[in-house]
Amino acid sequence: SPGSLGVFLAGGTVVLAADPSATLCFPLIEKHQVNVTALVPPAVSLWLQALTEGESRAQLASLKLLQVGGARLSATLAARIPAEIGCLLQQVFGMAEGLVNYTRLDDSAEKIIHTQGYPMCPDDEVWVADAEGNPLPQGEVGRLMTRGPYTFRGYYKSPQHNASAFDANGFYCSGDLISIDPEGYITVQGREKDQINRGGEKIAAEEIENLLLRHPAVIYAALVSMEDELMGEKSCAYLVVKEPLRAVQVRRFLREQGIAEFKLPDRVECVDSLPLTAVGKVDKKQLRQWLASRASA
Repeated sequence: SPGSLGVFLAGGTVVLAADPSATLCFPLIEKHQVNVTALVPPAVSLWLQALTEGESRAQLASLKLLQVGGARLSATLAARIPAEIGCLLQQVFGMAEGLVNYTRLDDSAEKIIHTQGYPMCPDDEVWVADAEGNPLPQGEVGRLMTRGPYTFRGYYKSPQHNASAFDANGFYCSGDLISIDPEGYITVQGREKDQINRGGEKIAAEEIENLLLRHPAVIYAALVSMEDELMGEKSCAYLVVKEPLRAVQVRRFLREQGIAEFKLPDRVECVDSLPLTAVGKVDKKQLRQWLASRASA
C-alpha cells in the first residue's frame, strides 16, 4: 500500500500523530489542513464518539478522504462516516505479505459500505478455497488464496511454514475468510483463527461483533473465547456502552437479528474501554488473559 511514501511521491506533506485520539488529531487536521488520513476501525469509533460528545466537526473541514483498514470495518460504522465526519470513505484491505485491495472513490455507497474493494493490481489473482483447498462457488465464504506480482514467494529458510502457507501452485493462504461477489469485490468475513469452537459449532467473532455494534447503546464490541470443560470453548462479549446493558438484553437484541442460539454470547462484560495493540487493534489476547485470571482467582 502506498501509504506515507505515496504521499511523498505525489509531492504531499505527511503529518504524524502520536496517537489516534480525537483530542490530538482534530487540531492537527485543522492546523495543517490535512485532506487525507487513515485509521483502524477502533479509532473510527473514537472519532465518531468524540463528535457526539461535542468535539467540533469544523476542525475536520479540510478532510476529503478517510481510508480505513487493518481490520474489518462494520457496515454500521462505515455508513456513519460520510454524514458525521463529512468526508468520503475508502475501505482498504491488505497484508504485509502482498495483496492490497481498495474500494474506489467512484464506487457506489453499497460497495463502499459493505465491501473491502478489489485488488489494486489487475495481475493479482484471488480465489476462495474450502478447508481442503478446493475452490468454492462465487459468494460462498472460505479461505482467501492469492498470488501476484508483489505477493511474497515464501518465508526465508522456513520450509515448514511455507508448506502450510502456500498451495502447490504458489497461492498464499493468508488466514482470512472472505467472499467475492459477481463484480469481484471482496468482503472480509473474519479470520480462521478468530473463531470460537463451541461444542463443535464454529462462531465467527466478527459476525457477532458487527451485530452487537447495531445496538444503539454499544460503542465498541469484542467477542473472545473462554475455556469450558463441557463445550471446549464458550464466548464472552466485551462491550463499551453508552448506558448500562444486561446480558439478557444483549441476547434478546441478537435474537432479534436472527442469529442461531449457539452464537449468543455465554457471558457479557461491560467495560470502560478495550485494550488496544500498538497499531490500534483490539487486543483480544489481553481480553482472554482477563478471563483466565478471573477464572483462576
